[in-house]
Amino acid sequence: MKFGVIIFPGSNCDHDAYWTIQQVAKQPVTFLWHESHELENCDAIIVPGGFAYGDYLRTGAIAKFSPVMESVKKFAESDGLVLGICNGFQILCEAGLLPGALLRNVGLKYVCKPVQVRVENAETPFTSACHQGEVLTIPIGHMEGNYFCDDATLAELRRDNRILFRYSTRDGEITEAANPNGSMENIAGVCSVGRNVLGMMPHPERSSEPELGCTEGFKVFGSLVGAMATK
Repeated sequence: MKFGVIIFPGSNCDHDAYWTIQQVAKQPVTFLWHESHELENCDAIIVPGGFAYGDYLRTGAIAKFSPVMESVKKFAESDGLVLGICNGFQILCEAGLLPGALLRNVGLKYVCKPVQVRVENAETPFTSACHQGEVLTIPIGHMEGNYFCDDATLAELRRDNRILFRYSTRDGEITEAANPNGSMENIAGVCSVGRNVLGMMPHPERSSEPELGCTEGFKVFGSLVGAMATK
């Protein structure tokens, strides 16, 4: 199995994701350049956090036109596993691989802190190492993390159990106070219809080693490794 981590101009979490996969998950990984169509036979693609193309126009609006994203779309359409983290989530929404959009945080302030997220669906390639209702502590760091979609899309996400993470209290309660950015229904992560594409605002790569103060984010990567091993 092999992971690929995309590098865009402005990416600043690509090396963090690479380190987590190589040094913590102990799996082969390579960087993928944004101007290349080649995915180098990777089995899973990480679209990392940062400020791709300086977030000009709108977060993810330019990155979606990168040559590599054309290949990622085809990869996802063939059931390839794709994980978008923070800016990566924004890019996947802009590229049409996930529904909805990420708007400016309520309060219009950049928010950077550990938060709690409740696992809403533990039967996906990204959450199989978790259990239903489990609360994970994972940091966030974003200005546009306020998830929004229309009513029809929200109803579809609920019906198909495609909301994978919600911001919660430490006890797993979904409250307004636990919502750091005003996201609709406290949504912190959603997946595609085929459950092979996940976008999440929290940074699991920043919560994968004891040295970082928390290891619960590694369950996302551990789940991916397990999913790839059984494919």
